[in-house]
Amino acid sequence: MILKQFVLGALENNNYLLIDEESKEAVLFDCTEKSDEIDNALNQYGATLKYVLLTHGHFDHILGVNETKAKHNCQVLVHEDDKILMEAIKEFSRNFGLAHSEVQKVDGYLKENDIIKIGEHEIKVILTPGHTKGGVCYLVDGELFSGDTLFYESIGRTDLPGGSFEQLKTNIQQKLFTLDDEIKVYPGHGWTSTIGHEKINNKFL
Repeated sequence: MILKQFVLGALENNNYLLIDEESKEAVLFDCTEKSDEIDNALNQYGATLKYVLLTHGHFDHILGVNETKAKHNCQVLVHEDDKILMEAIKEFSRNFGLAHSEVQKVDGYLKENDIIKIGEHEIKVILTPGHTKGGVCYLVDGELFSGDTLFYESIGRTDLPGGSFEQLKTNIQQKLFTLDDEIKVYPGHGWTSTIGHEKINNKFL
């Protein structure tokens, strides 16, 4: 598997492109904006973008969905509990001082323990609400794409609509900290980590 990280947008979001070398199928975790860098990486490896998998519905993770979907004819998926949040993108953008944005369209809604495949690789959906009601992490081949659930020695904010500190803490402890310590954590902002490092060093948990 080939993994590429792209830091995009005013809030410096991490977008991750994962490419299966055999099938040339690719998945993009979060879609902050339409990116020529991502297009160039796909072209470099002769890969086809099959899915955009959203970790949650906040505007800074989804603003490139419509353009990316139009360019690549890929499927865009998010957890069903963030449907309302995605539809409220204009309000959220306005609250953060950004220009109003059109609603970003998805093709389907995920549920916990769903499996998405690229090539022979399975991507497991782990529901971790607390940052948003429909926040999820994606686990594939010993790598966890955690969105705004779990950061390097920190966690996602819980003071926005749909947030709950107790819920986020419980989900991280019961669903993520039960994973192998060596699993790498790729968050929606900031630096990478491991499950083992966060168990010891995350002061919020």
